[in-house]
Amino acid sequence: MAEAGMLLTEGKGKRLYATDDPETAIVYFKDEAMAFHGLKRGRILGKGEVNNAVCGHIYAMLERHGVKTHFLKQLDGRQSLVKRVEIIPVCVKVRNRVAGGLAQRINLPTGMRLNPTVIEFCLKSEELEDPLVNFTHIRALGLATAEELEFISQTAARVNGILTDFLAEIGIELIDFKMEFGRYHGEIVVADEISPDTARFWDARTHEPLDIDRFRRDLGNVEQAYQEVLHRMMGMDE
Repeated sequence: MAEAGMLLTEGKGKRLYATDDPETAIVYFKDEAMAFHGLKRGRILGKGEVNNAVCGHIYAMLERHGVKTHFLKQLDGRQSLVKRVEIIPVCVKVRNRVAGGLAQRINLPTGMRLNPTVIEFCLKSEELEDPLVNFTHIRALGLATAEELEFISQTAARVNGILTDFLAEIGIELIDFKMEFGRYHGEIVVADEISPDTARFWDARTHEPLDIDRFRRDLGNVEQAYQEVLHRMMGMDE
């Protein structure tokens, strides 16, 4: 089994380690939680295990639908083996309903359905607090070509459709989510994670959040909400 070597990078919810194979890396999912650009910090017990399992389940499903990702396999409760990609420093946000910062920016009620789905791009920069950018900003900065951006946009929309349909079957509505992409041997693949840390999952019946918003807004039952998402996903395999 692959073993973690040198620490390559560490983010809010994960550490990335090198392996003895330069083509792969190991992602370690942490329990630490951060919100509001690091102004709020805490721990969500068991979050690392849940996010590792949820992300592995989602990425394996995307692969079955022909969407290429960096995911290779889960190694244990908190670690997964992934392709070592060159991350494109642009975060893609896919929004099906108004929530979070979008509600403040455009002064529309939280929960309002967006038609069509909104796809936003943010520059990955903690110092600048991940500002919104558009196609021409990204091209001017030399971060991606026009062809790559078109592929990223189409893939984000496709992933949204696959996830929306899957989650509807387990009583969860996909409100919005963040994605990252990376280059791997000339191809662009879905990278990073899709989990309750990076998506808004609402219970389809009660509209209660089952994600990091429970931590952000001090709603309580954070661990239980994460576990509920995983429980419903795993129930689809039974």
